[in-house]
Amino acid sequence: MRVFNCEACGHLIYFDSLQCVHCGAAQAFLPDQLRVGILQSSDATSYTPSSDLTARYRPCAHRHNISLCNFAIEPSDPHQLCVSCRQTEWLPDSSNPANELRWAKIEVAKRRLFYTLAKLGLLDPHGHRVPEPRFSLLADIPGSTPVMTGHASGMITLNVVEADDDERARRRLALREPLRTLIGHLRHESGHFYWDQLIAQSAWLEPFRALFGYENLDYAQALQQHYNKDPLDTRWSQSAISAYATSHPWEDWAETWAHYLHMVDLMETAASYSTSITVPDIPSSGPQMICNPLGNVPLNFSVMQAQWVPLTLLHNSLNRSLGLEDAYPFSISAMAWDKLRFVHDLISDYRQKSGFAVPAL
Repeated sequence: MRVFNCEACGHLIYFDSLQCVHCGAAQAFLPDQLRVGILQSSDATSYTPSSDLTARYRPCAHRHNISLCNFAIEPSDPHQLCVSCRQTEWLPDSSNPANELRWAKIEVAKRRLFYTLAKLGLLDPHGHRVPEPRFSLLADIPGSTPVMTGHASGMITLNVVEADDDERARRRLALREPLRTLIGHLRHESGHFYWDQLIAQSAWLEPFRALFGYENLDYAQALQQHYNKDPLDTRWSQSAISAYATSHPWEDWAETWAHYLHMVDLMETAASYSTSITVPDIPSSGPQMICNPLGNVPLNFSVMQAQWVPLTLLHNSLNRSLGLEDAYPFSISAMAWDKLRFVHDLISDYRQKSGFAVPAL
């Protein structure tokens, strides 16, 4: 996720900023332009928007409730909710204050997913292209079947208890997962959605099968066999990005897809700060500026792969300096890299055929 600058004073602001802490200008993310701009508001009198067009943007109706949505709505858009909030079709019981807070946390992660998918050309930031993923954010009801996180027919369902840090940590430890985050859940489930859109009925299906396997394996049986495996068996690391990825070709794809979205987001963040990397044990290689895979110029996957390892080493080293666990607890095998390259090539092909171009900033 790149960082931005306030158009009024030039101070650093973030993707989800509502206000510039330096000059007080109201900030809003403009989905059609994929940038943060100044939003005209009643409490902002010390600045002037950079253009009449920016002044005509309206705030999302969820800006002033617990969601704190900072997305703006285009002047020609009649909706009261922004293009990201409109994707959420079902919400949990709002009479429970805990559910309100959970919903707000999930919407933050969902807006970040929207940004990455839009930058990759997979979503229309104007909200006109269909189909696009829809979301159902539900809470368990006592006496009823527990809500299962998953995807079906374009609807991504997330059990909102995943927004509770303690519960998410408990599940991560119980399932022996290296990483479990809200954005990770959403990226994973979006992978299932885009498998249907980009692979299922396309020329990419046979190349997918050659690399990931045949998707017509019995899904329920495959998952049962996976959970019956010895959790200490690490042979999965030779072929997949995670143990769960070996349960079924669909899950292998979704885990790989999510990991690719992790990659492009982290690399864009590093590039936004003009990060330069020199691998300590290969000093003769000299410094490398981290490239932005979400920029106007398509990035060669080999460059991404070469820069990813030293970037994640730096990330982990910084965490260890603060006494924290590794932020990136993965080691990617050659076969897993091949699968990540497949995701990259698929998205690149789609972007080229759709004529997508990142809006100039």
